[in-house]
Amino acid sequence: MPHKTVSGNGRKVRTATLGVAAMLLLTACGQEASGQAAEPAHSDETLHSDGSSSPGENPFGHVHGLAFDEDTEQLLLATHNGLFDVAADPIEKLSPTLDLMGFAGAGPDLYYASGHPGPGVDLPNPMGLIESTDGGKTWQELSRQGESDFHTLTVSEDGVIGFDGTLRKTTDGKEWSEVEAQIQPANLAASVDGPIVLATTEEGVQRSTDNGETWALPPDSPVLLLTTFADADTVVGISPEGAVHISQDAGQTWKEAGGSTAQPSAIAADVNEQDELRIWVSTQEGIEFSDDEGASFATTVQAE
Repeated sequence: MPHKTVSGNGRKVRTATLGVAAMLLLTACGQEASGQAAEPAHSDETLHSDGSSSPGENPFGHVHGLAFDEDTEQLLLATHNGLFDVAADPIEKLSPTLDLMGFAGAGPDLYYASGHPGPGVDLPNPMGLIESTDGGKTWQELSRQGESDFHTLTVSEDGVIGFDGTLRKTTDGKEWSEVEAQIQPANLAASVDGPIVLATTEEGVQRSTDNGETWALPPDSPVLLLTTFADADTVVGISPEGAVHISQDAGQTWKEAGGSTAQPSAIAADVNEQDELRIWVSTQEGIEFSDDEGASFATTVQAE
């Protein structure tokens, strides 16, 4: 995969997780919420144990999450075959082979994930909530091993919020509570340093001001597949068809940016020290990048 590095200045990790389509994600989560260990999906795609791939093979499998780490300038791709830095040249595999169905960054080298273990990885299936404190090299079991496959995860100021068919919260990574106001999110995204959490649903982008405990649907909220916070107030969203929307008030109101991409599978965004909004979207074409607030996109990492 030919590649062009996208760099920036560092503060925090901006991240989002995804389903390929909202209804498919909700169906899969509902089936796996029963507590039965599911077999890893997409097993027809193979990455060798040393992280290499043969000519013509897709080294990633399906993409489930995208995050930009400002501190390390890494562009992190969470996939069926593990975690990759696609800003490295050459592209670097950071983790063991894991099917990272849910992925969220909480700071430099601190990541949370869920999904299924790959060949030779000694973790339960499903993995429940796992944590890496060394940039994805090693992963530790935290909770709900063999029970939950979180297809979307996010980290708020109050802890981790995840959806495995039931919307759940944990403040310590160990003990979980079910959110009283249950919704069916395709994607969750939390504010950088505040209580705002957004959830994409079939009705529109639901908004919580209390770390996911209660939810409200703002007027004229668009139906989006993915959202991600670029800073405390700036949110980028993308529809299932690839139309880009931007909110400057943490998800209360939205405007179309004018640009569009191919069918999206993951999104990340960042406001750099020059107050420039940058957006990355993973699609079947590769990684598409915008530095003009979503008005146009160019492919920076070409899919094979």
